[in-house]
Amino acid sequence: MNQALLEHSTELFLNRELGLLEFNRRVLAQAEEESNPLLERLKFLCIVSSNLDEFFEVRVAWIKENIRMHTARPAPDGLSPEAAFHRIAIDAHALVERQYKILREVVLPELAQEGIVFLRRTMWSDAQRQWVREYFDRELAPVLTPIGLDPAHPFPRLLNKSLNFVVELDGRDAFGRSSGVAIVQAPRIFPRFIKLPPDVSGVEHGFVFLSSVLHAHVDELFPGMEMRGCYQFRVTRDSDLNVDDEDVKDLRAALQGELSQRQFGDGVRLEVADNCPHHISDFLLEQFGLDNEDLYRVDGPVNLVRFMQVPDQVDRPDLKFQPFMPGVPKELRKQPDLFSAIRHGDVLLHHPFQSFTPVIDLLQQAARDPHVVAIKMTVYRTSKDSALMEALIEAAEAGKEVTAVVELMARFDEEANINWAAKLERVGAHVVYGVYGYKTHAKMLLIVRREEGRLRRYAHLGTGNYHQRTAKLYTDFGLMTANEEKCADVNDVFIQLTGMGNPGKLKHLWQSPFTMHSSMIDAINREANIARAGRRAVIIAKMNSLLEPALIQTLYDASQAGVSIHLIVRGVCTLRPGVKGLSENIKVRSIVGRFLEHTRVFFFHNDGAEDLYLGSADWMGRNFFRRIEVAFPIFDLKTKRRIIREGLRPYLVDNSQAWEMQPDGRYRKKTTRGDHKRNAQAMLLAELAAKDRD
Repeated sequence: MNQALLEHSTELFLNRELGLLEFNRRVLAQAEEESNPLLERLKFLCIVSSNLDEFFEVRVAWIKENIRMHTARPAPDGLSPEAAFHRIAIDAHALVERQYKILREVVLPELAQEGIVFLRRTMWSDAQRQWVREYFDRELAPVLTPIGLDPAHPFPRLLNKSLNFVVELDGRDAFGRSSGVAIVQAPRIFPRFIKLPPDVSGVEHGFVFLSSVLHAHVDELFPGMEMRGCYQFRVTRDSDLNVDDEDVKDLRAALQGELSQRQFGDGVRLEVADNCPHHISDFLLEQFGLDNEDLYRVDGPVNLVRFMQVPDQVDRPDLKFQPFMPGVPKELRKQPDLFSAIRHGDVLLHHPFQSFTPVIDLLQQAARDPHVVAIKMTVYRTSKDSALMEALIEAAEAGKEVTAVVELMARFDEEANINWAAKLERVGAHVVYGVYGYKTHAKMLLIVRREEGRLRRYAHLGTGNYHQRTAKLYTDFGLMTANEEKCADVNDVFIQLTGMGNPGKLKHLWQSPFTMHSSMIDAINREANIARAGRRAVIIAKMNSLLEPALIQTLYDASQAGVSIHLIVRGVCTLRPGVKGLSENIKVRSIVGRFLEHTRVFFFHNDGAEDLYLGSADWMGRNFFRRIEVAFPIFDLKTKRRIIREGLRPYLVDNSQAWEMQPDGRYRKKTTRGDHKRNAQAMLLAELAAKDRD
């Protein structure tokens, strides 16, 4: 097949952005799923909004930039930027319309039946109206700054995703001005939902929208003038950072300069209330340089993400997922000395079903252990109150050699990473920012300890970030090992990141941007050759995204050779499965449930050798060619069997939360036949949480 067809073909590849919207349709379906607790269904609505915010800030912004730059080169799916944007707009509008319909017609009415009510302004009682009046006078009025538009007050620079109101006015003010239009910005420090006392609301949990409070009293900000209308709106902006590869000399300083401007990038989407007149929405579109396809009229609040605050204010455990206590592997319960436990054999952690605490404990023990001489760690995403970062600081203060490879270009976490980097530097840690132009996405921790007169290394390798909060929400594997050859490979990768020189040959780890892509291709081709020889050939791979064209073509070739290929891809997949003559031996499924599926597991049958790798990389071009990534093999038979038993098999038999991908890119929900319902995440909770059964 010629290269042009390989790289740009609607027959071979699906569109990435449409695939992301398809994923959000699957998330939205969780809000309709009656078996999910009601407040969790509300959260799924919020997750869709949060996902769409980032989708517009990054992906749509990128496409619009290509349109502006007249980029002629199409994406692998063959669509031009203009054609892709038009199809995205159609699907995105349909998705948002369905989302708000579910909110209005399903979730809010069912919440009201449970005594959780969002009181509409037109239905307020006298007591509620008086309470709102006092709240406005006491809390809001002193901090609001209305801006009347005239030559001295041009249209203001509005923050990305902030809640704002455009107000139509009649009459003249004290200075004789009559622009007819004003802007009121809702203060970001205020909650978007305000809880009323039960004796005022008349229900156990009664809320009013901040927008309703402002609507009710915004006319008081313009005394002597008549308010003709008040309409909420929100603009989403391009949020990618623009750091010039050629001119940058200090990446941290360059990023700090860019972060302050992120909130004021070019507009990419305008959301308005459905009652907003067309002449007002046209006026706003003009201000932000947008077209009608960029306009989203919604019947409800323009920012559903803020509903995420509600479950925390409602003490109704019966309307939330049942809490659980993460388990701890038996070998760690028996041996509190983590170094001793790891010396006796690899320790596998499966989050969130098993606790992330042992990872924190390992680093804290290393920081306080007088025999530990050095610690090296990659930092891609971590929490603002990270116990891991505090342990690194403690280790540096204790005089240990601490090296932190901090990725400053971790999107939307740049500021937090810059702050941790500064704190680490202040206590004498070696802080480096990896290799410029290549994001450090590998998840690695290396500890060097003096034992019996020699130095011994311990490593932690993971599929997920060193982030305490997401470790409770994302499924990931982490491996603690003292295997000398694996630890030596990890050390070699750290030397690459902190020093200079040509890459050495790693014994076991596959590494991007050097060997991972070719190694994956070779492993797939090996299975294809086995199939051609008439023997059993199987590939099972679990990841977040599958986009890379050359690897997809290799999978197509393997399918045609007779390899049985099972792909578990949580998010976007641009491969077309089940196409006769191309991919009839490829099945793709997506699992969407309580936890965000995040593990990367790669299994190749290899004539019975059953090669198994865990890694930090999805099958995307950026992960293979523009990032520092590692995939590491699992040698220990017990550990390998456990990963297959927990990380692959439950997902292949799931008939509750599984969606099967069709050749056209749409997904069909897997239906349960009979009474035997299998839910992968519930099965793993039952097996691993609270009481481990090894």
